[in-house]
Amino acid sequence: MSTSAGLVIPCKAAVAWEAGKPLVIEQVEVAPPQAMEVRIKIKYTSLCRTDLHFWEAKGNTQLFPRIFGHEAAGIVESVGEGVKDLDVGDHVLPVFTGECGECGHCKSEESNMCDLLRINATRGVMLADGNSRFSLKGKPINHFLGTSTFSEYTVVHSGCVVKINPLAPLDKVCILSCGISTGLGSIFNVAKPKKGSSVAVFGLGAVGLAAAEAARIAGASRIIGVDRSSKRFEEAKKFGVNEFLNLKEHDRPIQEVIAEITNGGVDRSIECTGNIDNMISAFECVHDGWGVAVLVGVPNKDAVFMTKPINVLNERTLKGTFFGNYKPRSDLPSVVDMYMNKKLELEKFITHHVPFSEINTAFELMLKGQGLRCIINMEA
Repeated sequence: MSTSAGLVIPCKAAVAWEAGKPLVIEQVEVAPPQAMEVRIKIKYTSLCRTDLHFWEAKGNTQLFPRIFGHEAAGIVESVGEGVKDLDVGDHVLPVFTGECGECGHCKSEESNMCDLLRINATRGVMLADGNSRFSLKGKPINHFLGTSTFSEYTVVHSGCVVKINPLAPLDKVCILSCGISTGLGSIFNVAKPKKGSSVAVFGLGAVGLAAAEAARIAGASRIIGVDRSSKRFEEAKKFGVNEFLNLKEHDRPIQEVIAEITNGGVDRSIECTGNIDNMISAFECVHDGWGVAVLVGVPNKDAVFMTKPINVLNERTLKGTFFGNYKPRSDLPSVVDMYMNKKLELEKFITHHVPFSEINTAFELMLKGQGLRCIINMEA
């Protein structure tokens, strides 16, 4: 048993008090885990664009004060009642979506969209009792995506906690708990390109580059990166992208350009921007008869996807994916093992490191579009 089990733990956390304002390092109190919950000592966390999006709170629910963060790795400090498959000392990844193991989605081999633990960005409390496990001077602080990893300790539902190889370096595999796995899974689990095939990737941020990396590992021979910034191409080469199209340099639909240079269209396409025009282009640029387009980016809730029905009748396939179709607890350990077996490189996604005390630097870097993933050392 942990010596702190059952006790409130005082620790440092980066609290967002207002939308778009710098986070403030505060001394908060973290309550013990309740039934089916786990308290985790976070060792490393990184900043994902989803954190930035809800921190800016432009056009979405403002829920402040709040502790953001959902891409991280840590060690189990204590477990709540009913938790049977996790123990004190386990090395884990907290994940923003879960796997209860009991619902129809979890029992289906085709879905990872757990009814109980599916992502919920508007909930700031825990499921067990509707309360927060964080407080500051007696006042509750809202959770984020059920993870809140910008805290030295956090409490997470056990269904959202992935036990991993204890030898895996936590400062590397922490990035597998969100964006990188989403990009990898969009290829490995959904698009499934054959060796020697062609793949177009729309958006060369971290998720898009993870998709490109997976396409390279899968043996795709032609990986076309589509973006609005030519400066991204040089870095994209490290991930297997061998051709580049700048959307701003063409005065006709990019799907027409792709069809022309690929003799009818690519075998697979992955859309990672959430821009509705790019989504339509990604679908219309795949080859008739066998082409598959996979939508990864999240569009505006009011966006409408429009294409001619003949594009579907001509045997193009459109798919969507959530978290790369990975069931977190069942599948992520094998992704960590891919890295440990040197079948997957994570280091090239990590472009910056900052101590926890300078967490706002990570936000500044992302706002400026600099780098891919910034690792935040929670003990520095």
